[in-house]
Amino acid sequence: METHEKQEAQNVMPRIGDQAPNFTAVTTKGKIEFNNFAKDKWIVLFSHPADFTPVCTTEMSGFALRKDEFTALNTELLGLSIDSVHAHLGWVNNVKKNTGVYFDFPIIADIDMKVSKLYGMLQPNESETAAVRAVFFIDPSKKIRLMMYYPLNVGRNMDEILRALHALQVSDKFKVAMPLDWKDGDKVIIPPPKTLAEMEERLNDDTCERTDFYLCKKEL
Repeated sequence: METHEKQEAQNVMPRIGDQAPNFTAVTTKGKIEFNNFAKDKWIVLFSHPADFTPVCTTEMSGFALRKDEFTALNTELLGLSIDSVHAHLGWVNNVKKNTGVYFDFPIIADIDMKVSKLYGMLQPNESETAAVRAVFFIDPSKKIRLMMYYPLNVGRNMDEILRALHALQVSDKFKVAMPLDWKDGDKVIIPPPKTLAEMEERLNDDTCERTDFYLCKKEL
């Protein structure tokens, strides 16, 4: 098998709708098996390139400072980088000492790159030894619902991560879709009609904000 093909086989990119790959790993909060982690909860799994680096410190601090917002959305945080658990512990302690921010969530020590390869976090044209800034939104059935990938030199947007997580949950609960820039309290989009009869009913429906039969919004 050619080198490129070997890389592809080892680093398959997961897709939206796939079951999140299972794994066991050592973390800063002990060993976990992913399929048994955070039962009946959403999971935000996110990778960073390396401990003791500036952009990663700001991002991990952002997750830590807003952990209560994730908890309120029935969500567990799970970090990862290709560093040892000793490096993780030292970094957590260093950041807490210097800023007062405590990374009180498990961080996977992916020193063998096993999890990074399972989740397509290693992208050779960016780096072969550091995980890109990936974010996976995983629902309670362990299905991947949304993915975000950022390069090494651009930090993520915590407001967008929380907005997207909330949007997924509201969409699931009410069977609706979210328009551009949707945030909590905004109107949502009603699924379009699937038959002529449903279209006629929609055209005569005055209870929603109707642009046309295919685009209608309502308040929840």
